[in-house]
Amino acid sequence: MFAGQYHCKLDEKGRFLIPTPLREQMESEGDRVIFVKGQDLPLAAYSVQEWEKVLTRVKDTFDEDQSRLFMHFVVAEAASAEIDKTGRILIPGRLRKVIPLEDDLEIVVVGMFHRLEIWNPSEWRRYLKQHDEQLEENLGKMIDLL
Repeated sequence: MFAGQYHCKLDEKGRFLIPTPLREQMESEGDRVIFVKGQDLPLAAYSVQEWEKVLTRVKDTFDEDQSRLFMHFVVAEAASAEIDKTGRILIPGRLRKVIPLEDDLEIVVVGMFHRLEIWNPSEWRRYLKQHDEQLEENLGKMIDLL
């Protein structure tokens, strides 16, 4: 399970060091990551094992037309990358453009249970601020689950 948020720097090639708590789990599920454009502004990263579960759910849930759309607009845009021996991972160039990077090349990696989300820090803060009211409305329910 992935959890937490981590601020990471991209190097000049577009690689970042996976934070240790996330890296241990990621590597236990293989040495490759599948990057997919996210729902809002983030980039999503799945282990190959989790990505295969997503594809199985699509196959089991969607009809033929929905499945084709998913394949054309999600799977066709996905890209894989290998975790190197030092724990770095390269965000493929065309998908780096999904995260509007600033001059400091910082990203926020957010653990989302079965996947990671990769955000531009300004966009992450903006997203959290936009959802403050929703959080307040639902905080009681969330706390009760703990």
